[in-house]
Amino acid sequence: MLTDEQEALRETVATFAREKVAPVIAGHYANHTFPYEVVAAMGAMGLFGLPFPTEYGGMGGDLMALGIAIEELARVDSSVAITLEAAVCLGAMPIYRYGTPEQKATWLPRLVSGEALAAFGLTEPEAGSDAAALQTRAVLDESTGEWVINGTKAFITNSGTDITALVTVAAVTGERDGRREISTILVPIDTPGLTVAPSYDKVGWCASDTHELSFVDVRVPAANLLGERGKGLAQFLRILDEGRVAIAALATGLAQGCVDESVAYAKRRVAFDRPIASFQAVAFMIADMQARAHVARLAWHDAASRAVHGLDFTSAAAIAKLTASETAVANARAATQIHGGYGFMTETPVARFWRDAKILEIGEGTSEVQRLIIARELGL
Repeated sequence: MLTDEQEALRETVATFAREKVAPVIAGHYANHTFPYEVVAAMGAMGLFGLPFPTEYGGMGGDLMALGIAIEELARVDSSVAITLEAAVCLGAMPIYRYGTPEQKATWLPRLVSGEALAAFGLTEPEAGSDAAALQTRAVLDESTGEWVINGTKAFITNSGTDITALVTVAAVTGERDGRREISTILVPIDTPGLTVAPSYDKVGWCASDTHELSFVDVRVPAANLLGERGKGLAQFLRILDEGRVAIAALATGLAQGCVDESVAYAKRRVAFDRPIASFQAVAFMIADMQARAHVARLAWHDAASRAVHGLDFTSAAAIAKLTASETAVANARAATQIHGGYGFMTETPVARFWRDAKILEIGEGTSEVQRLIIARELGL
């Protein structure tokens, strides 16, 4: 059960998604354009500041509040939802969790307000699930007091918009006890040597911003180190746990959006002189979709609640992400089937849902990685 405050947030975001996102998103999706006006409105609503303290301009909420907002956005469109999720969980949250007072004061007010976006540079062309295989390197130039960064990052969300301000870069910074030392470093987007490649031509999330980034002798002050040197791996594993809960909320929203569209279509589509909703085959298919979405919601609510109460939630986050992402794919497939030929037309929401669903089983940890985490938590 949601509290009265949480229900009010849910209703507010749901109304915004229906009235402000739904009318414009199909055009942005078709033209592969970033919905700046929608993002600005989300910032004005305080959505980018939901889980941050008021001292930084935030709303004083938590991961549950963020998940509620993301789910309601994703019921209408995933591109907008992933923009919020990545901006908060991968962009601003690392600075809030691990930044110095100076770093927080410099960056968080703009990120929390939605005036600027930040990206998290972890994935590389040859280092996805195996994050420890990073090739990007950062060397501290003692003579100038600067980090010198060289490498390439791939599939980085929110990294090339007109309001992108910085990228947190995971890089190898040396060796410790015979093992590679991984640290994270803040790199302003306009730093010389940082090149943002043209936007990817993606199957889905077509109104979301995603780029490859290259770093050639990029220099930033030593003070741009985020958190303790050599603790980068532990830092982003914590960040990914929270991100997986948020992605599970997004996947749940997509799954519920498939139910919404299928119920409406089944009631108005007539075949053999009656609405197809009256046919048991269709009704049962939609009932199964609703049951899956309900279970996915319970899973991410459980993981978020554990996180909010300071409990270990690594396994719960993996279970939620696995359950919800596979539910999103199953529901998108079923919704497309229910819509028949119309479900194959790009003008329909379910066609977007179908195209957007698959990445949810890949991004922020594949389904296989989630199963590995769950197994390890069981001692296997």
